[in-house]
Amino acid sequence: LTDSKMLTPARRTAMFDEIVTWAAGVGYGEATQREIDELGMTEALRRAAGRALAELPVRPDVVILDGKHDYLGAPWPVRCEIKGDLSCVSVAAASVVAKVRRDAYMASLDGVAEYGFADNAGYPSPIHQQALERLGPTEHHRLSWSYLDDLPQWRHLKRHRNPLAGEGQLGLFG
Repeated sequence: LTDSKMLTPARRTAMFDEIVTWAAGVGYGEATQREIDELGMTEALRRAAGRALAELPVRPDVVILDGKHDYLGAPWPVRCEIKGDLSCVSVAAASVVAKVRRDAYMASLDGVAEYGFADNAGYPSPIHQQALERLGPTEHHRLSWSYLDDLPQWRHLKRHRNPLAGEGQLGLFG
Protein backbone atom coordinates (compact mmCIF):
# COMPACT_ATOMS: atom_id res chain seq x y z
CA LEU A 1 0.00 0.00 0.00
CA THR A 2 1.50 3.29 -1.13
CA ASP A 3 0.74 6.50 -2.98
CA SER A 4 -2.17 5.74 -5.32
CA LYS A 5 -0.38 7.31 -8.28
CA MET A 6 2.36 4.69 -7.97
CA LEU A 7 -0.08 1.80 -8.40
CA THR A 8 -1.62 0.50 -11.60
CA PRO A 9 -5.38 1.00 -11.99
CA ALA A 10 -5.93 -2.74 -11.48
CA ARG A 11 -3.82 -2.78 -8.32
CA ARG A 12 -5.60 0.32 -6.97
CA THR A 13 -8.98 -1.35 -7.51
CA ALA A 14 -7.82 -4.52 -5.75
CA MET A 15 -6.43 -2.45 -2.88
CA PHE A 16 -9.69 -0.48 -2.69
CA ASP A 17 -11.67 -3.70 -2.25
CA GLU A 18 -9.35 -4.75 0.58
CA ILE A 19 -9.26 -1.33 2.27
CA VAL A 20 -13.02 -1.04 2.65
CA THR A 21 -13.09 -4.39 4.47
CA TRP A 22 -10.41 -3.57 7.08
CA ALA A 23 -10.73 0.18 7.53
CA ALA A 24 -12.53 1.29 10.71
CA GLY A 25 -14.55 3.61 8.48
CA VAL A 26 -14.51 5.19 5.04
CA GLY A 27 -16.05 8.57 4.40
CA TYR A 28 -16.43 10.27 1.05
CA GLY A 29 -16.43 13.98 0.51
CA GLU A 30 -16.21 16.01 -2.63
CA ALA A 31 -16.42 19.58 -3.77
CA THR A 32 -17.98 20.57 -7.05
CA GLN A 33 -16.16 22.54 -9.70
CA ARG A 34 -18.56 25.40 -8.94
CA GLU A 35 -17.50 25.41 -5.28
CA ILE A 36 -13.86 25.48 -6.32
CA ASP A 37 -14.52 28.34 -8.74
CA GLU A 38 -16.57 30.35 -6.26
CA LEU A 39 -14.74 29.65 -3.00
CA GLY A 40 -11.21 28.70 -4.02
CA MET A 41 -9.38 25.42 -3.62
CA THR A 42 -8.60 25.75 0.09
CA GLU A 43 -12.22 26.23 1.14
CA ALA A 44 -13.36 23.54 -1.30
CA LEU A 45 -10.83 21.11 0.23
CA ARG A 46 -12.04 22.03 3.71
CA ARG A 47 -15.65 21.39 2.78
CA ALA A 48 -14.90 18.10 1.03
CA ALA A 49 -12.84 16.87 3.99
CA GLY A 50 -15.57 17.91 6.42
CA ARG A 51 -18.13 15.99 4.38
CA ALA A 52 -15.94 12.88 4.41
CA LEU A 53 -15.29 13.15 8.14
CA ALA A 54 -19.02 13.56 8.83
CA GLU A 55 -19.63 10.16 7.19
CA LEU A 56 -17.25 8.27 9.47
CA PRO A 57 -18.91 6.01 12.04
CA VAL A 58 -16.47 7.18 14.76
CA ARG A 59 -14.85 10.59 15.17
CA PRO A 60 -11.09 10.19 14.65
CA ASP A 61 -8.64 11.17 17.40
CA VAL A 62 -6.57 13.00 14.78
CA VAL A 63 -6.87 13.80 11.09
CA ILE A 64 -3.68 13.24 9.12
CA LEU A 65 -3.45 15.46 6.05
CA ASP A 66 -1.06 14.61 3.24
CA GLY A 67 1.09 17.71 2.81
CA LYS A 68 2.28 20.64 4.85
CA HIS A 69 -0.88 22.77 4.99
CA ASP A 70 -3.73 22.37 7.45
CA TYR A 71 -6.67 23.35 5.26
CA LEU A 72 -9.13 21.72 7.66
CA GLY A 73 -8.57 23.53 10.95
CA ALA A 74 -10.79 23.61 14.03
CA PRO A 75 -12.55 21.73 15.43
CA TRP A 76 -10.47 18.86 14.06
CA PRO A 77 -7.13 17.90 15.60
CA VAL A 78 -4.85 17.84 12.56
CA ARG A 79 -1.38 16.53 11.86
CA CYS A 80 0.21 17.34 8.50
CA GLU A 81 2.54 14.77 6.94
CA ILE A 82 4.56 15.69 3.88
CA LYS A 83 4.43 12.70 1.53
CA GLY A 84 2.14 11.05 4.05
CA ASP A 85 0.92 8.56 1.46
CA LEU A 86 4.44 7.11 1.41
CA SER A 87 4.89 6.85 5.18
CA CYS A 88 1.43 6.34 6.70
CA VAL A 89 -0.90 3.43 5.92
CA SER A 90 -4.02 5.48 6.70
CA VAL A 91 -3.02 8.25 4.31
CA ALA A 92 -2.02 5.77 1.59
CA ALA A 93 -5.36 3.98 2.02
CA ALA A 94 -7.25 7.28 1.77
CA SER A 95 -5.23 8.13 -1.36
CA VAL A 96 -6.22 4.84 -3.01
CA VAL A 97 -9.89 5.13 -2.02
CA ALA A 98 -10.09 8.72 -3.27
CA LYS A 99 -8.38 7.97 -6.59
CA VAL A 100 -10.49 4.90 -7.33
CA ARG A 101 -13.67 6.82 -6.53
CA ARG A 102 -12.64 9.85 -8.60
CA ASP A 103 -11.51 7.77 -11.57
CA ALA A 104 -14.82 5.87 -11.55
CA TYR A 105 -16.73 9.15 -11.40
CA MET A 106 -14.75 10.65 -14.28
CA ALA A 107 -15.29 7.51 -16.40
CA SER A 108 -19.04 7.67 -15.73
CA LEU A 109 -19.52 11.17 -17.14
CA ASP A 110 -21.78 11.21 -20.20
CA GLY A 111 -21.33 13.27 -23.32
CA VAL A 112 -17.64 14.04 -22.85
CA ALA A 113 -15.90 11.10 -24.54
CA GLU A 114 -13.81 13.50 -26.66
CA TYR A 115 -11.99 14.64 -23.50
CA GLY A 116 -10.79 11.14 -22.58
CA PHE A 117 -11.93 11.40 -18.95
CA ALA A 118 -12.22 7.60 -18.70
CA ASP A 119 -8.48 7.29 -19.34
CA ASN A 120 -6.97 10.53 -18.04
CA ALA A 121 -9.40 11.30 -15.17
CA GLY A 122 -9.31 14.97 -16.17
CA TYR A 123 -5.57 15.42 -16.03
CA PRO A 124 -4.06 17.37 -18.93
CA SER A 125 -3.28 14.57 -21.37
CA PRO A 126 -2.80 15.48 -25.05
CA ILE A 127 -6.31 14.20 -25.87
CA HIS A 128 -7.81 16.29 -23.08
CA GLN A 129 -5.87 19.40 -24.08
CA GLN A 130 -6.84 19.01 -27.75
CA ALA A 131 -10.53 18.63 -26.84
CA LEU A 132 -10.35 21.72 -24.61
CA GLU A 133 -8.81 23.71 -27.43
CA ARG A 134 -11.34 22.49 -30.00
CA LEU A 135 -14.53 22.24 -27.90
CA GLY A 136 -13.87 24.41 -24.87
CA PRO A 137 -14.56 23.56 -21.24
CA THR A 138 -17.54 21.45 -20.21
CA GLU A 139 -19.75 21.83 -17.16
CA HIS A 140 -17.25 19.53 -15.42
CA HIS A 141 -14.28 21.87 -15.82
CA ARG A 142 -13.13 24.47 -13.32
CA LEU A 143 -13.53 27.87 -14.92
CA SER A 144 -11.29 29.76 -12.49
CA TRP A 145 -8.11 27.90 -13.38
CA SER A 146 -5.29 29.23 -15.51
CA TYR A 147 -5.64 26.69 -18.35
CA LEU A 148 -8.18 29.08 -19.91
CA ASP A 149 -5.43 31.70 -20.20
CA ASP A 150 -3.84 29.50 -22.87
CA LEU A 151 -7.07 29.09 -24.85
CA PRO A 152 -7.82 32.50 -26.42
CA GLN A 153 -11.12 31.41 -27.98
CA TRP A 154 -12.43 30.29 -24.56
CA ARG A 155 -10.74 32.86 -22.32
CA HIS A 156 -13.99 34.83 -22.00
CA LEU A 157 -15.43 31.94 -19.94
CA LYS A 158 -12.84 32.28 -17.21
CA ARG A 159 -14.31 32.92 -13.78
CA HIS A 160 -12.43 35.52 -11.76
CA ARG A 161 -12.83 35.75 -8.00
CA ASN A 162 -12.76 39.10 -6.27
CA PRO A 163 -10.56 38.78 -3.15
CA LEU A 164 -11.67 42.23 -1.97
CA ALA A 165 -15.21 40.88 -1.74
CA GLY A 166 -14.02 37.80 0.15
CA GLU A 167 -14.40 35.46 -2.81
CA GLY A 168 -11.93 32.60 -2.72
CA GLN A 169 -10.31 33.81 0.48
CA LEU A 170 -10.18 31.80 3.63
CA GLY A 171 -9.02 32.27 7.15
CA LEU A 172 -7.84 28.85 8.27
CA PHE A 173 -9.02 29.48 11.81
CA GLY A 174 -12.34 31.14 11.09
